[in-house]
Amino acid sequence: MRTYHCFWLLFWAGQPHQSFLTPLSKRTSGFPEKEKVLILSGNSRRDLHRSKRSWMWNQFFLLEEYTGTDYQYVGKLHSDQDKGDGSLKYILSGDGAGDLFIINENTGDIQATKRLDREEKPVYILRAQAINRRTGRPVEPESEFIIKIHDINDNEPMFTKDVYNASIPEMSDVGTFVVQVTATDADDPTYGNSAKVVYSILQGQPYFSVESETGIIKTALLNMDRENREQYQVVIQAKDMGGQMGGLSGTTTVNITLTDVNDNPPRFPQSTYQFKALESTPPDSPVGRIKANDADVDENAEIEYSITEGDGYDMFGITTDKDTQEGIITVKKALDFENKNLYILKVEATNTHVDPRFLYLGPFKDSATVRIQVEDVDEPPVFSRPAYIMEVKEDVPINSVIGTVTAQDPDAAKNPVKYSVDRHTDMDRVFNINSGNGSIFTSKPLDRETLLWHNITVIAAEINNPKQSSRVPVFIKVLDVNDNAPEFAMFYETFVCENAKAEQLIQTLSAVDKDDSYSGHQFSFSLAPEAASSSNFTLQDNRDNTAGIFTRKTRYNRHEMSTYFLPVVISDNDYPIQSSTETVTIRVCACDHRGKMLSCNAEALIHPTGLSTGALIAILLCIIILLVTVVLFAALRRQRKKEPLIISKEDIRDNIVSYNDEGGGEEDTQAFDIGTLRNPEAIDDNKLRRDIVPETLFMPRRTATARDNTDVRDFINQRLKENDTDPTAPPYDSLATYAYEGNGSVAESLSSLESVTTDGDQDYDYLSDWGPRFKKLADMYGAMDSDKDS
Repeated sequence: MRTYHCFWLLFWAGQPHQSFLTPLSKRTSGFPEKEKVLILSGNSRRDLHRSKRSWMWNQFFLLEEYTGTDYQYVGKLHSDQDKGDGSLKYILSGDGAGDLFIINENTGDIQATKRLDREEKPVYILRAQAINRRTGRPVEPESEFIIKIHDINDNEPMFTKDVYNASIPEMSDVGTFVVQVTATDADDPTYGNSAKVVYSILQGQPYFSVESETGIIKTALLNMDRENREQYQVVIQAKDMGGQMGGLSGTTTVNITLTDVNDNPPRFPQSTYQFKALESTPPDSPVGRIKANDADVDENAEIEYSITEGDGYDMFGITTDKDTQEGIITVKKALDFENKNLYILKVEATNTHVDPRFLYLGPFKDSATVRIQVEDVDEPPVFSRPAYIMEVKEDVPINSVIGTVTAQDPDAAKNPVKYSVDRHTDMDRVFNINSGNGSIFTSKPLDRETLLWHNITVIAAEINNPKQSSRVPVFIKVLDVNDNAPEFAMFYETFVCENAKAEQLIQTLSAVDKDDSYSGHQFSFSLAPEAASSSNFTLQDNRDNTAGIFTRKTRYNRHEMSTYFLPVVISDNDYPIQSSTETVTIRVCACDHRGKMLSCNAEALIHPTGLSTGALIAILLCIIILLVTVVLFAALRRQRKKEPLIISKEDIRDNIVSYNDEGGGEEDTQAFDIGTLRNPEAIDDNKLRRDIVPETLFMPRRTATARDNTDVRDFINQRLKENDTDPTAPPYDSLATYAYEGNGSVAESLSSLESVTTDGDQDYDYLSDWGPRFKKLADMYGAMDSDKDS
């Protein structure tokens, strides 16, 4: 091996590899017997050579995770220029120099100050140099060396997951792959067996096994059944050092679930089931439920039920409840206790998803017997038909039987039945029924032309239990007989021109018949015998149910005869023959040369032109608007003008309004004259209430006038007494006064009720002597006196 300006490592006598294999458990401050020396040489090309009991090398080796209390000794640097007199100084630089690695500048000894971890940094590159202590110049070129950290087994294997979850189908073969677990070791895989991991199973035997090198877990037991055990917990260990004694290990848990396969057929818990059903149970109603048990789950437990045989194969059906996997037995047809009261069915339950791998376990179906007992109920009578259709001629006499309905009690007791007609379906009581035998007969005459079909309902009820009843519709068709004579299809009123010619067609007639004819109507037309010879017109039957009226003479004179009435006889050809006489009105009119009518003498056939509908509506609206205007104007004229509560803005006297009467209310200020309180002498005895009209008008009584300065209380008491004894006083006036201060007040009464209504002067100067509280009042009344003086 060749180096350039490098250190030479010299191992003194001893076993050089012992320090690599044996961990350093103890260190002393002195040099060991086996010393590692790196010799600095000026020769830039110096080969490694074997000297006596020593090696020269360019790298150091150091074990990780040193546990001693002193610094860990690495090695020694030495230059051949070192004479031992202390003139040289050794310096160190590079990875960790001065912090992780320190050097004795006098002796060149290198030591590690901290514990080293190969997993953090496996190699450190440093540079060494010897310099003259006095001059500071290097005596040797700088040389580079490395310190390699030797690995020890200080990391246990770690699994990539703390817990693994896996699943396999039940009944799997031995050796079926389950899952693979993986563990890693942080130690050096190139140095020893510290990172060689071996897998083993600690828990989960004999059901599962694991491959020691790959960590693949496989099944180890045949026919593992989910129905017996579904969950398994397996513990796997990963151990380094190839699984040898002293290796580190780690574990993980593997949860293994057996998934379901269809390896269990359905099984009924009992071989026979019994149910009861009322004979009145309607179709599609459930009778009972049965269930076959299946140890499988999900789709492997889905069951399909069917009825394979039995005497009730057509009477009952079975469906599957998808939620509960139960078989629901239902009624398909109406049950009849009297006909059959016991049914025996064979029901089969089959898996819908069968796994062919497990067909050897047997058929995946099971069967059971179901016995259904039909119970009797009191049923209403049953008619022989669901509906009846009858026919009757319209000319049958009253009380003629037109048909019969029949109903019987289906129960074994055979209770008697009575019949009746639902009058809600025969409001006119045209038909009736014999309550004993069910024969229907007419009670009123029939008319096919009025009503062709009669739809009635017949009720049959048990005599012993009328609540048990049933109904049946009866459709009665009224057949036609020839009882209606033919008549004109419309009212005919025509005209003939005065200048008409003979044998001129003036009108074509047609007829209708209310009766029904199966072969078609055939009408014949002719003039009445009394008009056949003397008529001015002739009638021609067209043999197609129409006829034409023709003129017999050349000219007609409307002044001689303005209107002709032509009787026409119409007959049918049915049996019995019916005929009628109809009249055609013919007016004589003046016409132009083209035969267009101009005017008739008696009454014009063409009505004169009148007002249109829109014009009539417009006229009617105008009339309505005019009436509304007149009514509103009259109402406004009748409305009275309301008097204001205070006539003058300068009038600040009190006004008393009565609220507790039943008269004009708040707005009626004339209910009581306030002037009476101000001046009793100014009473208007003739003033009456405006809000009501008195029933009896008595002559008002003249009351004595009160003297001047009468106390208000005395005045009110006097008035109250007079009104209580006065028969002419209405019972609706009352007065409540709250402003009376009495006679004991120094200021006497301040109310303006004592103010007179006359223009007499009054002195208010005494208000100024009452103090500042009455200054405002004195100024106000003093100003009024000043206005009067002016």
